[in-house]
Amino acid sequence: MAERIALYPGTFDPITNGHLDIIARAARVVDRLVVAVALNAGKNPLFDVDERLALVSEEVGDLVLGQGTRIEVQAFDTLLVDFARASGATVIVRGLRAVSDFEYEFQMAGMNARLAPDIETLFLMASERCQFISSRFVKEIGRLGGDISSFVSPRVMAALDNKFRNPVHG
Repeated sequence: MAERIALYPGTFDPITNGHLDIIARAARVVDRLVVAVALNAGKNPLFDVDERLALVSEEVGDLVLGQGTRIEVQAFDTLLVDFARASGATVIVRGLRAVSDFEYEFQMAGMNARLAPDIETLFLMASERCQFISSRFVKEIGRLGGDISSFVSPRVMAALDNKFRNPVHG
């Protein structure tokens, strides 16, 4: 049987408990999961791509996975379906938090299907405890001094705190 490879793309600026929930659940249904960190300079990320790769790699390294499942973390700045093909992925995993996510994700899945009919999109609903978590809100709450400890790991919380305290050097 061929290895089942999936790609979970995102900016991960920063990686949240919601992202980790989707990663852990997606890893249960594939042999290899590539967490694809998008450069996305257009979104003006708080963390540069190397910082995001390091944080994602550290967080994913803490996950306890079933036997045989492999997770890799890679950066990409190409068309998603081209990166999926280059990674050997036949599935793109997308997380849905709320109905508001669905319209955008539905359009994206349609475009990807048109560009690469051999690659499927798999939607995973966010777990109830993660449905409202977004990187954008986490950054906003953290920047204003709010408690983000239930949304991100202590490692990510420390990285955010460092960025907010040292914006030039962070």
